[in-house]
Amino acid sequence: MRNFKQLAWPYIVWCAIMLLLPMLLIFAYSVMEQGNEIVHFQLTFDNYIRFFTDPDFLLILWRSLAIAIKTTIICLILGYPIAYFIANRSDKVRNILVLCITLPMWINMLVRTYAWIGLLSSDGIISSILGIFGFGDQELLYTETAVLIGMVYNFLPFMILQINTALCKMDKSLLEASADLGANKVQTFLRVVFPLSLSGVVSGITLVFLPAVSSFFIPKLLGGGQFFLIGNVIENQFITVGEWNFGSAISMIMAAVMMLLMMLVRKVDAKSGKED
Repeated sequence: MRNFKQLAWPYIVWCAIMLLLPMLLIFAYSVMEQGNEIVHFQLTFDNYIRFFTDPDFLLILWRSLAIAIKTTIICLILGYPIAYFIANRSDKVRNILVLCITLPMWINMLVRTYAWIGLLSSDGIISSILGIFGFGDQELLYTETAVLIGMVYNFLPFMILQINTALCKMDKSLLEASADLGANKVQTFLRVVFPLSLSGVVSGITLVFLPAVSSFFIPKLLGGGQFFLIGNVIENQFITVGEWNFGSAISMIMAAVMMLLMMLVRKVDAKSGKED
C-alpha cells in the first residue's frame, strides 16, 4: 500500500507561510510598543489592557456580537424552510434552485453591497414600496436595519447550502418508517428530520456567524460610518489612525473569540452526532 503522507507537505508549507506566519507577525505587533524597531523591541500587554479597560471598545465588541447573533438567527429562520423546500424537490429542480441560490455569489460581495445602497436610499425601490403602505418617511439607509439586511443577504446562501446538503444526505427510508409508526408530518419533522439536519445547521451557523462578527465593509457602506463594529475599529486602527500595535491586539482578541466559538460549535456538533 502506497504512503501518500508526503503529498501533504506542500499544503503544510503553504499553511505555514500564508496562515501561521501572518498570525505570528500580528501577535508580535500586538505585544510591542508603538514605534519599536524589529531588532530591538520591548514586550508589553498595554494594548490588550487598553481594549478591556475601555468601555467604548467593549461596547463595540458587544454590538458586533449582538448583530452577528441577530444575523445568524434571521438566516436560520429564513434559510431552513428554503433549504427544506429545495431538498424535497426532484434532482433536476433541486439543481436549478441551488444554482439560483449560488448565482448571486458569483458577483463580488462588495458590488452586491453597493447595490443595496440604491435600494435602501430615500428614492430607492424599497422606500417607494414602503411609501405605498404609508411608511415612506422612514429612513432605512445608514441604520442597523440596513446593516442587518446587507449581512443577511450576503450570508444567507451559506446557511441554505449547508442545511440543504444535510437534508439531501438524510436516509429517506427513515421518513417512511416514521409514517408507518403513526407519526404525522410535524412529529416526523421534530423527531427525525430536524435532528438529522443538525450537522448542517451547526455548519451554517458557523459560516454565517464568523464572517458576520468581523465584517467591516457592510456596516461601513450601509451604516454610513454611524454604525461602528469591531471590524471597522480594526480597519480604522491600521489605515486611518496608524496604530498597528493596538489594531493587531484587537485582531488577536477577535481571533481568540472566533476560535473559542468554533470549538464550542464543534463540541455541540460532536455531541449531537453521538446522540444520533
